[in-house]
Amino acid sequence: MFYERHYILWIDRMKLYVYSHFISALTVVFVNSKSLSSLKIDDTPVDDPSLKVLVANNSDTLKLLKMSSCPHVSPAGILCVADQCHGLRELALNYYLLSDELLLALSSEKHVRLEHLRIDVVSENPGQTHFHAIQKSSWDALIKHSPKVNLVMYFFLYEEEFDPFFCYETPVTHLYFGRSVSKEVLGRVGMTCPRLVELVVCANGLRPLDEELIRIAERCKSLTAIGLGECEVSCSAFVEFVKLCGGRLSQLSIMEEVLIPDQKFNLEQIHWEVSKHLGRVWFPDMMPTW
Repeated sequence: MFYERHYILWIDRMKLYVYSHFISALTVVFVNSKSLSSLKIDDTPVDDPSLKVLVANNSDTLKLLKMSSCPHVSPAGILCVADQCHGLRELALNYYLLSDELLLALSSEKHVRLEHLRIDVVSENPGQTHFHAIQKSSWDALIKHSPKVNLVMYFFLYEEEFDPFFCYETPVTHLYFGRSVSKEVLGRVGMTCPRLVELVVCANGLRPLDEELIRIAERCKSLTAIGLGECEVSCSAFVEFVKLCGGRLSQLSIMEEVLIPDQKFNLEQIHWEVSKHLGRVWFPDMMPTW
């Protein structure tokens, strides 16, 4: 036990040593770089003071900033970037850094139109992470200022953590669910995401998504790509979904195991029916046999 405690203490000191040296080196780079246009610092210990140095030396030139999984940055730190870097066109960050103030700063008259905003919504421990809500007026301001922005959201949440999301119209264009998501949440997606272009659902469970898919097809008029993993959809509902979307579906990735034969269509018939509505030959994806 004595040696174990000393080993843990040594590890902690090494982490602190690496962290301090990384920040020092990064600050030197920011001080000596007067024209940075792109910066990718995902999964690094960058912090608020180093971001202030970045802004002080590169506010006129920075156009792209990717900083997902940067736990030492606060919402105030990223807000400082948005307030000063008016040429920023692409931004990637975790949801805990997103705020109404940040969206309003990105929507100010001084700021150029945002082209790409990626938000990672991640929970490691169910029930231990609080997810705040963003006001609809803040999203509206962003879309009014940057009407063509691609809003990409990756969700890695547990089912009980979705309460703050999709309660009103949300301007997301690309939506990825990396964990199981309930029928209720997907139903809300169909009601609140009219700008949706791409939807990927990793898993849903054993409750068919017939009504949810048809609602998404009816209300998400820009949808061009969809992928379904461990889900269930009746063959009739899937054909109706494809019929409603038509040839605009450029990417349609569905595992054969997802499709449930019914009285109207079996797995052989659905190939021809879907191909007819798409205007091209289509087959469901097959599970590898190895």
